[in-house]
Amino acid sequence: MTAPVLVQRDGPVATVTLNRPEAMNALSRALRAELAATMRGLAVDESIRAIVLTGAGERAFTAGLDLKELGADTSNLGAANAEGADENPVRAIELCPQPVIGAINGVAITGGFEVALACDILIASTHARFADTHARVGIMPGWGLSQKLSRIVGLGRAKELSLTGNFLGAEAARDWGLVNRVVAPDELLPAAQALARDIASIDPAMVRGYKRLIDDGYALPFADGLALEQQRSKAANGAVRAEEVEARRLAVMERGRARVG
Repeated sequence: MTAPVLVQRDGPVATVTLNRPEAMNALSRALRAELAATMRGLAVDESIRAIVLTGAGERAFTAGLDLKELGADTSNLGAANAEGADENPVRAIELCPQPVIGAINGVAITGGFEVALACDILIASTHARFADTHARVGIMPGWGLSQKLSRIVGLGRAKELSLTGNFLGAEAARDWGLVNRVVAPDELLPAAQALARDIASIDPAMVRGYKRLIDDGYALPFADGLALEQQRSKAANGAVRAEEVEARRLAVMERGRARVG
């Protein structure tokens, strides 16, 4: 039996692949459970410093909840409202202390769109397309799309996508700020993994703390976010030694010279 989720480890970087290409990587009950368990396992693995999440094949990142499975048993709809990371793969992704890079290789539809939005950074193939068909299917989102999307692309654009169910192409997604960049299909994984290696080259405690600061502050009003930054900055920076700063300054300069050269 083919595993619904594949994990490839390359030093401090893990690549997680949704592996139901024959079903456009649709989120069946089994795939949801396996993805959630995989992300929980990686979250506590201190040897992993960054994660890449993608889908098998070029057609789909994931087409969302498996509608054939839902049609046979609507009790599966409970997954759209599950709050625990053991039932909700989106929550499991969000709880990862390591940055998660979504390598969007094909369509990301409805629940699949929500999985993409759980990632910290998105890179898209030219084959990528995004759609929110919750309204057309008659199911309200429960994994955060209704709140996250408007905060990323703006209220009007989010309403246009969600109230029409229309597709958004890769280039438009980049122009709207949904994805960071668009690359050719054969460049997608190398680009995402290279970015993951860049992140993994930084002290992992610093990366995890900085990611948490950004996420926690983003959920607050601006003034409260600034206060949170001051609070955590004071607590963290008071423990930094001068020789550590100097060593890292020299390393940053050397890295800059290597990149320019």
